Amino acid sequence: MRAWPAIVAGVALGVGTAWWLSRESPDTTARKQAVAEQAAAAQARDARPSLYRWRDDAGVLQITEQPPKGRRYERIDRDTPSGIRVSGDAAPADTD
Repeated sequence: MRAWPAIVAGVALGVGTAWWLSRESPDTTARKQAVAEQAAAAQARDARPSLYRWRDDAGVLQITEQPPKGRRYERIDRDTPSGIRVSGDAAPADTD
């Protein structure tokens, strides 16, 4: 009957050791957080509507909704930045 304290201490020591060995280091946690933030930023960037600007074989500038295959291109956001007003083709009226 006097063995039960040793058994309880052994189980507690085993549980504590298992917990200690299974936890992640702060560096691993920070690295996982950075990867998750980069993935979220890439997903948000890909979700925005975009156009693609590139030049064809004749050197003519092309702007398309799909990126060209095998060519360099520049991604352009369709949304205008806040603070920029788009008024179309009409010239603004003078108020003089």
